[in-house]
Amino acid sequence: MCDTTVVVGGRGGAVWFAKNSDREPGESQVVEHVPAAKGRGESLRVTWVSIPEVAPSFEMVLSRPTWMWGAEMGVNEHGLAIGNEAVFTRLPVAEDGLTGMDLLRLALERTRDAESAVDFITAMLAKYGQGGRCGFRATGFRYHNAFVIADRKGAWLLETADRFWAAARVASGVRTTSNVLTIDAQPDRIADGTLDEAWRRGWWDGTRPFSFRDAFSKPSHLTLSGGDVRRACTHKTLAADDEGRDADLARCVRALREHNGRDPQSGWRMEAPCAHAGFLPTKTSGQTTGSLVAALEPGRIRVWATGTSAPCVSVFKPVLLGEGAFATGPVPSPEGADKESLWWRHERLHRAVMERGFGAFEATRALFEAEREALEHEAWLCEDSASARATWERHRELALSWAERVEAAGVTAASNGLGARARRWFWQRETKRDGL
Repeated sequence: MCDTTVVVGGRGGAVWFAKNSDREPGESQVVEHVPAAKGRGESLRVTWVSIPEVAPSFEMVLSRPTWMWGAEMGVNEHGLAIGNEAVFTRLPVAEDGLTGMDLLRLALERTRDAESAVDFITAMLAKYGQGGRCGFRATGFRYHNAFVIADRKGAWLLETADRFWAAARVASGVRTTSNVLTIDAQPDRIADGTLDEAWRRGWWDGTRPFSFRDAFSKPSHLTLSGGDVRRACTHKTLAADDEGRDADLARCVRALREHNGRDPQSGWRMEAPCAHAGFLPTKTSGQTTGSLVAALEPGRIRVWATGTSAPCVSVFKPVLLGEGAFATGPVPSPEGADKESLWWRHERLHRAVMERGFGAFEATRALFEAEREALEHEAWLCEDSASARATWERHRELALSWAERVEAAGVTAASNGLGARARRWFWQRETKRDGL
């Protein structure tokens, strides 16, 4: 599950891209700088299949689950930003193929702009198809994909169902998506045979206006995913009264931190962009495990990422393109908790907040909020690689001390009800499973 947003025509004429990557709570994610490559082998092994290699490839910043080749979101040296979304359609998902994360990373390393990326991804779908396991511990979890694809000039929303797809251009304003198909008007582009397939299966009668959303969505998941609720939340935050014209880093970060007026642990489904997993089946894989914002501006590209779960208690820090190798710290282990990486140190903090803060989230966060805000303010002022890297290291150090501080605090009185005890049981189980 994920929430991805784009604003075309934000402050300073920038295109603003922002995404929360929602996955399983123990599924670590790494922010990595991948340099351009001039020469490589003949074959490339992606997550589940092999495809022909190409050279050269472009420089990229990626945020990806540590166990897979593909990425959840990223930006390349030409100012192309892409995020993918799981979508649940009426068509079966193939046992093998390119994952949406593979398609995203391949497009970033091989294309220069949004329209070329749409062409590339749809061509790869036609040639190789999409499929394969997408879950970490949930080995049966598979899905089709949607993509927000942005460059300095504008953006596209590309939605797929197996090898069928529709695409809508975003020329101005705000567009958001959250694990549901959304293209219900006449798309700007559509795959050959899509209307015929919908008519053949009885999902479109051939007379009323065609809706990709209505034809291909799995009806149950339109409700179970909470996607329409979440995308309305991010849209409200970003659009406000000006259709995104004042969108900037602070507003994009605020959209990704939204709890939609609810306690972070409340509800039976995912209803807020800043997602925290829970014991109900609709929420067990709904943890925000990485967040990224990019400003695609004339003459420059700026990227900020958390490198952690839970943006509401994390720090967005700069990642610089075009200035040589940029390390964000020790790579988190995909097998369970380690003691050194930022991702796992912060996860210890996040779980301490969740276990102690049911009904009192703000009071628990207040134990370290002033220091968190100060570090983020410092990070947003960074203009060079040395100072940017220093904020990543400082966050790694502070995350451990914040976790210890929260752990030393008592459980709030509001945390003793039946629901709170069930949530605490869930987090204690996950913590034991991950060796925290």
